[in-house]
Amino acid sequence: MTFDRMWTDLQPVGRDPRSGGYRRFAWTAEDAALREWFTGEAAVRGLDLTTDRAGNLWAWWGNPDADGPGLVVGSHLDSVPDGGAFDGPLGVVSALAALDALRERGWAPRRPLGIAVFADEEGARFGVACAGSRIITGALDADRARGLTDADGTTVAEAMAKAGHDPTHVGPDPEALRRVGAFVELHVEQGRALVDAPGDAAVGVASAIWPHGRWRLDLRGRADHAGTTRLADRDDPMLHLAEAVTAARRAAEQHGALATIGKVRVEPNGVNAIPSLVTAWLDARGPVEADVRAVVAAVGAAARTEPVEESWTGPTAFDADLRDRLAGLLGAPVLATGAGHDAGILSAAGVPTAMLFVRNPTGVSHSPHEFAEPADCHRGVAALARVVEELG
Repeated sequence: MTFDRMWTDLQPVGRDPRSGGYRRFAWTAEDAALREWFTGEAAVRGLDLTTDRAGNLWAWWGNPDADGPGLVVGSHLDSVPDGGAFDGPLGVVSALAALDALRERGWAPRRPLGIAVFADEEGARFGVACAGSRIITGALDADRARGLTDADGTTVAEAMAKAGHDPTHVGPDPEALRRVGAFVELHVEQGRALVDAPGDAAVGVASAIWPHGRWRLDLRGRADHAGTTRLADRDDPMLHLAEAVTAARRAAEQHGALATIGKVRVEPNGVNAIPSLVTAWLDARGPVEADVRAVVAAVGAAARTEPVEESWTGPTAFDADLRDRLAGLLGAPVLATGAGHDAGILSAAGVPTAMLFVRNPTGVSHSPHEFAEPADCHRGVAALARVVEELG
């Protein structure tokens, strides 16, 4: 099966031999290798490749300008730090493999069929998730996008230019969106709903994405000597960080939400120096927006600072008719998710959108332990092929 060959080809790209996880960050050498791989796969299949104003890739079978709008499938190829192999790439490889399976059966689409690879979905380098889809839909301001910086102070504009993408083009792209009549994203499940469900469902259909966001906490103190400064005389922002972390857990439990402080930057970051500044990032999500906002407020109060919102995505319900149609077609269970996706951004922008999830026996994601059985991956390809056949 072409899925297995493509999966093997991708395995070495960006893999850290120490952790076994992946570091595939936007506008890096690893990202360039992934883009080159996809470009080659598109060329082998005779697909027409285009790049939009945010650097997202679109490979088309047919002409969406003349005969569109078309059906688009796909996902992303970037990762979180030390992420798993499946989050993102499973959707891209499955889209190509589904196309191959349909062509082998002599099927031809009634309307143009596209395969998309969205740029910087994870936001691991520059801090804003789903940046590629947010930019083209106008959800992320172009000037703000260009000015985002990584840990080394490199801006998105600088990174794009180095990678050969003109940052002056960055901005909303209504022309690219007009080509998309519907979007279906296949993704590894990031939880245990399918594993714990009765029966043997390898594939599920998404109903909605919980509201979620990221906030920055700037915790200021005074740098001083760790060996001579009395405890009573210290202004140590690490104490505020500790209060923020414990408050996040308490507030999440109280409000039925999820909250994580998983990224921290300390200045001056010396073993024998009391910090002058701790910057931490809070990720909060939940079924109800008011509960998520309450968690953020509680964390800010505990840390004695005003959280700075860096990204926010409201509750996103996928197209109900499309959801029910695909669930009936596949005989698949319907489940909600707390994870954000490009599909959610397109749905919020008015594009009819659906998602398929492939069973993850570990229930773990954003980790090297993320997994899907080969047989389930093949079942995901078959399910996506049926969806394309039905909608295309």
